[in-house]
Amino acid sequence: MMELNKIGIEVDVATEIAEKLNDLSANYHIFYQNVRGFHWNIKGKNFFALHPKFEELYTQSFEDIDKIAERIRALGFIPKHAYSDFIRTSDIKEMKDVTDEITCVKDTLQNLSILIFKEKEIMKLTSDGHDDGTNNMVNDFIEDHEKQVWMLSAFLSQ
Repeated sequence: MMELNKIGIEVDVATEIAEKLNDLSANYHIFYQNVRGFHWNIKGKNFFALHPKFEELYTQSFEDIDKIAERIRALGFIPKHAYSDFIRTSDIKEMKDVTDEITCVKDTLQNLSILIFKEKEIMKLTSDGHDDGTNNMVNDFIEDHEKQVWMLSAFLSQ
């Protein structure tokens, strides 16, 4: 008989989901800090359009990071919280001293694609593992990120 955790998910499946969520969280943290830096430092003729857009992105990311950590706890595990872990494991790389609006938008688009890819991997795992709570949460992230990709791509006329 398979062992279930306190919320009715197989322990082995919950372990794998928590690991993937910790990886997603690491990427979110670096994404968050990048777009926050873009918000502070962006220059150019589109400053007034992009400054609030980056604030919107980092505000939403901050909220999502909290949801991810709380879900990891609900699964029975501990969310990683050290920036050394985030830097070491994130596929999203930190950006330093970037002020060019096109570079900021292109980097944000690339990093949103990384988040979407990771989220879709988690969706497959949670769907197969009957983890509807994580599945619903991550599905909301994907929906928001895909919309942001559309909007930022339109900004770049792509």
